[in-house]
Amino acid sequence: MKQTVLLIILSISLSSCFFRKHSKIHVEKSKSFSKVFKNTDNEYRYKVAEQFYVDKKYSYALQLFEDLFPYVKGTDRYEDMYYKSANCYYYIKDYLNAENFYKTFVETFPTSKRAEECDYLRAFCYYKQSPKIDLDQTPTTKAMALMQAFINMHPNSERLKEANEILDICRAKLEAKEFKAAELYYNLGYFKAAAIAFANVAENFPDSKLADEYKFQTIKAFYKYAELSYDEKQEERFNKVLTECSEFAERFADSKHLAEVNNYKNLTNNFFKNTKNEQVKKTN
Repeated sequence: MKQTVLLIILSISLSSCFFRKHSKIHVEKSKSFSKVFKNTDNEYRYKVAEQFYVDKKYSYALQLFEDLFPYVKGTDRYEDMYYKSANCYYYIKDYLNAENFYKTFVETFPTSKRAEECDYLRAFCYYKQSPKIDLDQTPTTKAMALMQAFINMHPNSERLKEANEILDICRAKLEAKEFKAAELYYNLGYFKAAAIAFANVAENFPDSKLADEYKFQTIKAFYKYAELSYDEKQEERFNKVLTECSEFAERFADSKHLAEVNNYKNLTNNFFKNTKNEQVKKTN
């Protein structure tokens, strides 16, 4: 009987301890962030900030980290806290500040084992800011420049594959934007501007899978430009069409557009033939 009573008492005691322990945790978690932030115990705040980071509450962690910088600067904790602050900005999708923090990290801790990662993430932040094709592509060009710099500085990095993939994506985006602008010129009837713009796309992206498309569109635009020109300008401008057609045939002999290019060539030759015949008639 005594043993039974003792077991009951022990069970109640353990349950009470367990309840008190978890109640304390609940109370700690329910404290407002402002109280933690204003707490004068920096060591306590540091531990709370670290826990926020582990729990992926990056906004809270970031506020504490940045407030604690003066406290940890010059200690072994500073590098780790700066790195985590940069990550906090990244995870809350504030890529502008994240890029700046990664940049400063590399400049402040150039020999850190995390420097390579931060170099990559800095470029990646610009990539994440890259807008739709219709908008200004400054972040895209910046991402390409920094990613190429990363590849040059870290030729043996495990991130080379991802870096090159991002370069390809950015390059394709800029290519599409230029092509779209050239198409707009053509659709608006600005054929000279369209021809120059298509030619620029071909020149800027010589290894593109659509290189023959750009050359073909250049021919189309030059033909329309010549066709609508004043009589005294047509000969010069149709000669340009023939030059473009000859270059196309040399470079893209297997292109699906070759038959259409030959058609433009024939139309242009017919123009010269008809012009010559008219001149003969006038002489006679």
